[in-house]
Amino acid sequence: MASDTLLRFLFQQKHVRGELCYINNSLEHMLENHQYPLPVKQLLAELVVACSLLTATLKFEGEIAMQLQGDGPVKFAAVNGNHLQQFRGVARLQAELQGDSFNALVGKGYLVVTITPVQGERYQGIIPLTGNSLTATLEAYFAQSEQLPTRLYIFTDIGQHNRAAGLMLQVLPVEQQKARDDFSELVALSDTITASELLDLPAEEVLYRLFHQEQVELFPAQDIAFVCGCSKVKCEGALFSLGKHVMAEQIALGGLDMTCEYCNTAYHFAIEDLQSIHDKL
Repeated sequence: MASDTLLRFLFQQKHVRGELCYINNSLEHMLENHQYPLPVKQLLAELVVACSLLTATLKFEGEIAMQLQGDGPVKFAAVNGNHLQQFRGVARLQAELQGDSFNALVGKGYLVVTITPVQGERYQGIIPLTGNSLTATLEAYFAQSEQLPTRLYIFTDIGQHNRAAGLMLQVLPVEQQKARDDFSELVALSDTITASELLDLPAEEVLYRLFHQEQVELFPAQDIAFVCGCSKVKCEGALFSLGKHVMAEQIALGGLDMTCEYCNTAYHFAIEDLQSIHDKL
């Protein structure tokens, strides 16, 4: 299996495009400092794959944020990504888990997709959670917001090794019934994919097994990476926004520790650090 890559492909004689996503080391880096229950790790891994696949559909430079918000034990789960295929993610729990299915984890709620281009207007879509899977909700998102028939397959292998993979097929934006007929034919073939095939086989072999009678053009891979982006300087900027009164309180308490919720890195601010911030306010 290719590690931490996204690959786009195109059917030469069909009005359908596709993507393959493999995430391994970067997923390990995202999860290594967290003590999430196994089903929550699996949910976050699915979100990472979904975010990568969705980001690859953007035709511009920018960022995408995917947030699951529900009334289940997992109150909030989010993954942020960008056109460089850099991502970070976090989950927040509000109760003990009562099951490991998608509905048991998230309950009733919404998927919020926010797209922020470097140039242009910000777009946000809010979609009620559909079915008992993230893929079902995302397919509904594409049908509602993009009006493009889309099929998603996401598999995870979380435990001794943390890895995940995804496959997406999507109709090209052309006003033709043939495009939908092409899509239906290819979905019937892709529905035979198994978790072990998608997780273990290289992209070329996956595409050959599924679509060996089609002419498929596979484009160069794009690297995927976990990039948190936190730093002590950014934490210091956040402390500036709290004001002199709060800084004085923290100085009196003898210092302050701040922990990044994405990577769990801790930043310590000693009394002299806080005093320096206080004096600049």
